[in-house]
Amino acid sequence: MSENLLELTDVHLAFPSRRNWFGKVTEQVHALNGLDLTVRRGETLGIVGESGCGKSTLAKLLMGMLRPGSGQLDRSRLPTERAGGGMQMVFQDPLSSLDPRLPVWRIITEPVWIASRPSEKARRALAETLAQQVGVRPEYLDRPPHAFSGGQRQRIAIARALSAQPDIIVLDEPTSALDISVQAQILNLLVTLQQQQNLTYILISHNVSVVRHMSDRVAVMYLGQVVEMGDTADVLGSPAHPYTRLLMESVPRIDTSLGDAPQNTELPGNRHLPTGCYFRERCPWAEPACSEPQPLQPLKDNHAARCWKAEQIIATGGIGLPFSGN
Repeated sequence: MSENLLELTDVHLAFPSRRNWFGKVTEQVHALNGLDLTVRRGETLGIVGESGCGKSTLAKLLMGMLRPGSGQLDRSRLPTERAGGGMQMVFQDPLSSLDPRLPVWRIITEPVWIASRPSEKARRALAETLAQQVGVRPEYLDRPPHAFSGGQRQRIAIARALSAQPDIIVLDEPTSALDISVQAQILNLLVTLQQQQNLTYILISHNVSVVRHMSDRVAVMYLGQVVEMGDTADVLGSPAHPYTRLLMESVPRIDTSLGDAPQNTELPGNRHLPTGCYFRERCPWAEPACSEPQPLQPLKDNHAARCWKAEQIIATGGIGLPFSGN
């Protein structure tokens, strides 16, 4: 089994949303609520969930932009001497993530410049090498970002992430801002680079098809918790948590009319968290026992779910769930 590069244990993070006249916090937005996560060397870990489930907060936490309120974030296996502490990020919108005032070769080598201040000649040579790896012609490196198409800009962003030789790259919806014809090219490029350089990816995406194509393992988030985690084939093929099954049933299919899609899909607010299982109020299988907090329980073959009925759901294939198409 590959070593764990990153481990999160019972991580909590909340943001103040209201204060009284004395500045005391009276209400909070609970973004992460007991998050447990491991990232293994050389894998792609997919993170899926509805908008508002905490995916973006998790990305910022991993990159050091935020600190956990409580819990443990162990990044001891990542080298601290590199830019970003061995981690880099590829953002959703490639244009807004690139400095419009700089030529592309300087943008690509920004992390290296911050870390070690190499000579301009060395930076230029590095930019040319990375540009070739990601499919950008070296003679275009003196151009500004707005002179490139969306797909080319995302290739530039990938080259910038690679320049610091990171152990982990966080991919935050890396293809959602691109034309459909370009998305597959970028995904295939990421797969090729991973194979060549033994990269580790954390892929955050709403697109289940992208996650299925790219990921070795999947973590499903709901209200700041991981409710299911395991190998991609297990989690997306045989979901063990009712929420994961709801997500899978919500994916549009050609052979299913829009009227057959599940209707109970609204994520509750996270200012006042539910008691017990967070999904209990939306779950058609909820019982009195679900009023107790649900731990992330191991099932088999590194598959785990935050539901005491997980084994039954797998065994029945979700039959009996009102939002199931089975």
